[in-house]
Amino acid sequence: MTFDLSIITANAGAIWNAFLVTIYTWLAGSVLGLMAGLLIAALMLFGGRPLQLLLRVFIELVRGTPFLVILFLVYYGGPSFGLRLGAMTAGVLCIAFYSSVYFAEIFRSGFAAVPRGQLEAGECLGLGRLQLLWRVQLPQMLVLILPAIVNMLTILCKETAVLSIITVPELTAVLTGIGTRTFTFIETLLVLCIAYLLLIEITSRAGRWLEHRVGIYLQR
Repeated sequence: MTFDLSIITANAGAIWNAFLVTIYTWLAGSVLGLMAGLLIAALMLFGGRPLQLLLRVFIELVRGTPFLVILFLVYYGGPSFGLRLGAMTAGVLCIAFYSSVYFAEIFRSGFAAVPRGQLEAGECLGLGRLQLLWRVQLPQMLVLILPAIVNMLTILCKETAVLSIITVPELTAVLTGIGTRTFTFIETLLVLCIAYLLLIEITSRAGRWLEHRVGIYLQR
């Protein structure tokens, strides 16, 4: 068996563009999911009992639904309800929607890990709920939840491969397409694995560095 890497170099431009599409859909969806997850967690923490029950049902429903099914519902089922989205927009929004409930659970567990005594001390100082959230809970919980957030980000990075099903021109779609046309499946899949390993390794190292920096900041 021989490796024909000339196919890779000949298609380097298309592969690079697909790499950028993968990064864009991953990061855009993850950032939106983080913001939505924080909002959901805050509503669960400070909302009334009916709202908390409603959000709990929503979280369990989304967590119990495969990402591929959500993607199909939005991209293929959306037009039936007047929702027509481009493949990339649908992919980003589905990543955000799917990840928001997982991030919400991560944030919720972080909120619960902050000692109750510190919250009571903040209330005695006259801090409102939002001030307690911003000044007391978020700084302390961040160092606790960073590993879980990084782990979720690596999962979402790999989930971008599913977007190839709806014709998003990301790495999996482009490289498998090249492999199909040129019968160089080993070479293209090897490059695909290396690309994802690179993204995940960079994410893991950045997470460890950020965790270290946050820990130093909180010790001041």
